[in-house]
Amino acid sequence: MFSPALLSLAETVLDVARAKKLRLATAESCTGGLIAGLLTEIPGSSDVLERGFVTYSNKAKEEMLGVPHALITDHGAVSEEVARAMAEGAVANSSAQVAVAVTGIAGPSGGTKAKPVGLVHLAACRKGGPTLHEEHCFGDIGRTEVRLETVKAALELLRRLI
Repeated sequence: MFSPALLSLAETVLDVARAKKLRLATAESCTGGLIAGLLTEIPGSSDVLERGFVTYSNKAKEEMLGVPHALITDHGAVSEEVARAMAEGAVANSSAQVAVAVTGIAGPSGGTKAKPVGLVHLAACRKGGPTLHEEHCFGDIGRTEVRLETVKAALELLRRLI
């Protein structure tokens, strides 16, 4: 299902988190659970992955992660502010110490001039630490490729954080 390179990256993230005795959570919008799905492809991931939130709708972001409605209305669901709130909400609403969040426009529709197809905001946080953010504009490379590139970027961000 996933490429050998993505599987290797997932295994590395799990190994590093395991060595530091950290539990992980994911908060996913545009990837629809692919990050958690990739992590669970690795045998033994249950001792590291605490849970995954698939918060595709704005209402789910608010209800499951505590993302303030005003952030979504003021900045849009695809924004740095919402990605940061999603990551922080995943830690606050789980027993994980580390979380990664993604929100973006995978396409083929939904893009605008200001927020084109392929725009993704990622955030990762560690309980008691700073929240990291990255913005990627993968371009209109196709829905599947945007989602897979987002998964890769999310795991790389997690690896740097932990």
